[in-house]
Amino acid sequence: MLRKIVHIEESKCNGCGLCANACHEGAIEMINGKAKLISDEYCDGLGDCLPECPTGAISIMEREAEDYDKELVQKKMKKNKTEAKPLPCGCPGTAAKLIQRTPLKKAAMPKGENICCTNNESELRQWPVQLNLINTKAPYLNNADLLVAADCTAYAYADFHKDFIKDHITVIGCPKLDDNKYYEEKLTEILKLNNIKSITVVRMEVPCCGGIVSSLKNAMLKSGVIVPYREVIISTDGNII
Repeated sequence: MLRKIVHIEESKCNGCGLCANACHEGAIEMINGKAKLISDEYCDGLGDCLPECPTGAISIMEREAEDYDKELVQKKMKKNKTEAKPLPCGCPGTAAKLIQRTPLKKAAMPKGENICCTNNESELRQWPVQLNLINTKAPYLNNADLLVAADCTAYAYADFHKDFIKDHITVIGCPKLDDNKYYEEKLTEILKLNNIKSITVVRMEVPCCGGIVSSLKNAMLKSGVIVPYREVIISTDGNII
């Protein structure tokens, strides 16, 4: 029969798994890192998954499809409750969470011994950090001081956690290898949906790294949200320029 049903554009799917979480009928599952409609019979066409998709990969289309089978869905849901089931994305690395930090206790120094002991604590406040995987509606983004960092900066600069990540929500990306236009769209959505208090951009000195700056500045212009902004450039030998 001709009816409305979910359509997933695979090229836009970033594998976050939010749509699979939102689908109460179990019609969407993550297969090889991409969202898939596993059966027309499971999809009621109401589109609860649409507002959860951060990339706009999901739409409702009208096409020939099998009837929605409520009884079949109920059997599937009952079966899922009795079986151990992994996260919808197939990877626990995309599950969004806020990280609470408690100060580490420094180890006691043995008397009379010359021992150098430093406890370096992570300052990361949330997960995930890769911009492709960030849910633009994640609660930790609201009222955040945002750090947008090129991937290599944390490897090049020794005190990256202490000097940049501390007290910030961190998103990272590679402007050379990733899609800067997609970053621009993602950052635009983050700015529109959240009350971002400030933005710090950390990039490498290499020319290709300027792409992440362009994406962010274009996002501020497109969203109409202008906030206090700071840009830091790291040299390839690990110093602030």
